[in-house]
Amino acid sequence: MKTDLDLKHDVEEELEWEPAVTASDIGVEVNDRVVTLSGHPSSYAAKLAAEHAARRVDGVRAVVVEMQVRLAGHDVRTDEDITNIARSILRWTVGLHEDSVRLQVDRGHVLLTGEVDWTWQSQMAARVIGQLRGVTGVVNHIDVRHTLEPETIGRQIHSAMQRHAEREAAHIRVTVHDGTVRLTGKVHSSAERAVARGAAWSAPGVRAVIDDLIVE
Repeated sequence: MKTDLDLKHDVEEELEWEPAVTASDIGVEVNDRVVTLSGHPSSYAAKLAAEHAARRVDGVRAVVVEMQVRLAGHDVRTDEDITNIARSILRWTVGLHEDSVRLQVDRGHVLLTGEVDWTWQSQMAARVIGQLRGVTGVVNHIDVRHTLEPETIGRQIHSAMQRHAEREAAHIRVTVHDGTVRLTGKVHSSAERAVARGAAWSAPGVRAVIDDLIVE
């Protein structure tokens, strides 16, 4: 097992490898395999990229984010500018219905609300807004409509898992309550676990996925 010092070195190297991040802007500390990221990335997109880079490193148990975005002067935008361009971006984004997502901007921090049919639509809205110049944070409170019965959602998820990894589907139990999917059982690899999670997130009406799968 990697030591905390090994993980610190690996995370720092992964930050250097990630083109969206200026590694010198980010501080890394590791305690009991929990990584704490500090510092001042130059954009919200860079902050997210740093967090994702740390999570990719094998052996990391959790990531604590203590970074604060510090915009370069040429990237600073007014809240009105951000609001106008964000509304335009959402209107032109494939898969998002016009007026399904509302936004509020306060000193560069964007609050997203509204209602969509699929989780990926909510995630897409947050992702495209998070890439805009001048944005210093995104809070995603977009709700996913709960339109299907739990049994229907469960059947669709199992069917998807059988198409992707038939052997593992037989060992995975899917329970659904109020749009929250819980996966339990055993799989043979992290890749198979990811397939199961992806299948769960792809079902209509799913608001959250709790992954209690065990990798043998």
